[in-house]
Amino acid sequence: MSAKRRRAQRSPSPQYNLDDDSYEPYVPISQRRQEKLAKLSSLGVTAGRHKAKHIQEEQEEREDALKEEERRREKARKERTLLFEAQEVQKRKAAEDAKKTEGEKAEEVDQEILEAIKSRRKLISDLELAKGIQYTDPLRASWRPPRYIRERTLEEHEKLRDKYHILVEGEDVPPPIEHFEDMKIPDPILKHLKSNRIITPTPIQLQGIPAAFSGRDIIGIAFTGSGKTLAFCLPLIMLALEEEKKLPFVRGEGPVGVILCPSRELANQTFENVNTWCSALARDNKYPQLNSLLCMGGIAMNEQSHVLSKGIHIVVATPGRLIDMLEKKRFTFNNCKYLCMDEADRMIDLGFEDDVRNIISFFKRQRQTLLFSATMPRKIQDFAQESLIKPVLVNVGRAGAANLDVLQVVEYVKQEAKMVYLLECLQKTPPPVIIFSENKNEVDDIQEYLLLKGVEAVSIHGSKTQEERQFAIKAFKSGTKDVMVASGVASKGLDFNEIQHVIIFTMPKEIEDYVHQIGRTGRSGKTGIATTFVNMNTPDQTLLDLKYLLMEAGQKVPPFLASVDDPRAVLGGSLKGCPVCGGLGHSISNCPKLEETQRRQLAAHRNVEGGSY
Repeated sequence: MSAKRRRAQRSPSPQYNLDDDSYEPYVPISQRRQEKLAKLSSLGVTAGRHKAKHIQEEQEEREDALKEEERRREKARKERTLLFEAQEVQKRKAAEDAKKTEGEKAEEVDQEILEAIKSRRKLISDLELAKGIQYTDPLRASWRPPRYIRERTLEEHEKLRDKYHILVEGEDVPPPIEHFEDMKIPDPILKHLKSNRIITPTPIQLQGIPAAFSGRDIIGIAFTGSGKTLAFCLPLIMLALEEEKKLPFVRGEGPVGVILCPSRELANQTFENVNTWCSALARDNKYPQLNSLLCMGGIAMNEQSHVLSKGIHIVVATPGRLIDMLEKKRFTFNNCKYLCMDEADRMIDLGFEDDVRNIISFFKRQRQTLLFSATMPRKIQDFAQESLIKPVLVNVGRAGAANLDVLQVVEYVKQEAKMVYLLECLQKTPPPVIIFSENKNEVDDIQEYLLLKGVEAVSIHGSKTQEERQFAIKAFKSGTKDVMVASGVASKGLDFNEIQHVIIFTMPKEIEDYVHQIGRTGRSGKTGIATTFVNMNTPDQTLLDLKYLLMEAGQKVPPFLASVDDPRAVLGGSLKGCPVCGGLGHSISNCPKLEETQRRQLAAHRNVEGGSY
């Protein structure tokens, strides 16, 4: 009974129609969960994107607002700077200037100019500059001073320098040596020097030659006629001799060193000296012949083809022709390790600096650099010390000071009376005599006047051909002509040993030129006279430079020159010399040399802009 009752109460079984299209297949629960999650996540991403876009738009609006506010502030700040702060600065500056003296103001202007011209590039090659090559140690040399000199104390070395009034600067300065024999110079050269009455070294040679033999970079300063040429030529000859004895040079090899000169006349004179000393060395069969080459404008290089067909040991050159030879690869500086610049202040300060830098770019190795001059102001010294490697500064007397062996006579002569008075001055001493004038036309006029008066005279200036210039110098040196009338081209370094009198017909503006011109006499320990004509056409600043130079040398100052007042004394400023040209009577702000340099630079720029460079 109970079993039947339970069957009656059971729910009927479901009926399935398998042919119905609406039938949905079974989906597992795990799959249904994944689909639900995917749906929810897609809805979240869409909402997130809308939200992120909304946030970004709000942020951009805030940034735009901030930028606009910053622009308003910047505009307001500029307006305040231009209108208010500039006035405040001027007021402060005016208040400070009111407290300063005129001299202090002038010194500040000078300092600003000096700082502006200090930003010159060092004398290094483009390769060294591009690769960041920096040499920290000087070249190593095989030469050593004798043992007894090496064993001297530093105090003994300094006592010897004081004896000859030699000032030195630098690290580990080589010792001074009083005798050529102790410098280990070959006997043939010693005999040649003695035959020319060169027995003992001059002060610049006494310290300069040992320093150069040691491989050191040198800045050599000494008055005109003090033997600087021997001081830089002899070390190069010894270096070339050492290289030749190691392994003889053949065609295409060399040079070992190069000497740069600012003028053709000085290059030719230096070349003749080098040839003379090399020939003296070769006369002794123990030593080989050293070949020298002269590179300068006005001469055909074919004339020296016999030298180019051999190995070259020494090159003496002017910058322009040397660059031409290097660019044509007539020889190379691949093994060159000695560079000397005679009249160095002129080489790197008056138009040759770019040429010198170009020449240095041909060097492929470290070099020994020597700079020599009679007038090298402090600005050039500082510039050179930055460009050289632990240089030794050898200074005999103040740079730019006049030779004390020259009696300086300054006379007031009216312009129209100069020619007549010139004949009177020629009676003071026997010939030969040099007459200097800054004007080329005036040089020719003086020569013509002297020839009409029966005086045997030649002239030399930059507009003459090389043949005319060489003939004039040769005739004057040989004694066939009594007087040479010259422009400034003959004042730099030319050696005329027998000259007792120099007449400066027109006083040069730059006191450096005056020092070089009077230095043509009183050479090699001899005395001489320098007569200078001045008049109303001579600028007061030039007269002031001349006045201080005479006072420094202990010379007589004529009354008309003594009456020239120094405006710096009135302003209350210091009476320091000019760091650009070394003149004692002016400051850098009115330096004629700086003005001339700026004039040349402006002229060069105009030529470049006009397409005529």
